[in-house]
Amino acid sequence: MDGRLVYISSMRGKDAQIDIRQIMEKRLTITGSMLKPRDAAYKARLAADIEAQVWPLIAKGAMKPLIYKTFPLEQAAEAQQLMESSEHLGKILLRVS
Repeated sequence: MDGRLVYISSMRGKDAQIDIRQIMEKRLTITGSMLKPRDAAYKARLAADIEAQVWPLIAKGAMKPLIYKTFPLEQAAEAQQLMESSEHLGKILLRVS
């Protein structure tokens, strides 16, 4: 409730179907971002800000990725299928023995 939905990728194209009533009931704010049209100077500033503000949190363990599923390297094709399905939340990892 009262959250934000942030789109940072459009792997399936520019069109999307949404249930506007569900968004209204949850009082969501929808926004998006795309780095591709930004110039190199903007991207360099963003990278510097991430290094200064985000990496220290990761190093302290205060921010951790959400891991959805881990596959052995031999099952990379199955991991790819899962990723393409977009039925996951979080990262899909390949384990190298």
